Amino acid sequence: MPVAHRIVKARHASAAFSGEGARVVGGRWNRPGDAVVYASASLALAAMETFIHLGEDGLHISFVSFRIEIPDTVQAQSCRRPPAGWRDEPPQETSMRYGSAWLRSGGTAVLEVPSAIVPSESNYLLNPLHPDFGRIRIGRARPFTFDPRMWK
Repeated sequence: MPVAHRIVKARHASAAFSGEGARVVGGRWNRPGDAVVYASASLALAAMETFIHLGEDGLHISFVSFRIEIPDTVQAQSCRRPPAGWRDEPPQETSMRYGSAWLRSGGTAVLEVPSAIVPSESNYLLNPLHPDFGRIRIGRARPFTFDPRMWK
């Protein structure tokens, strides 16, 4: 059973699995307008994925983390050959198109993609509108803090 982790601002904890944030602004693997939930294969990677988007004020923001269990009975698709430019910054249309096409196909509730930060590690895209999404087990929100030394 794959395990994933998600870190969000505490004030967004109740909507952490709605996909609304990604729907509004888009992301590396989805276009704006497509609701998807981003998670990481480890808590450490989730921390890195969150930290790179923070500024100096991040030290004073309250965060929570969630442990996510994806049962083996929930089908997942794996992105074995990412599209050209998938690691580019800012994210390129090629990776957005890839993820949005997966989302719209409705084939699986989970898409495993490489992390742009650590390509040998995985992130997971969760489709909150897929019928199998309800079978994914989401743990309770737990306080999460970044080590203040990260802002040195």
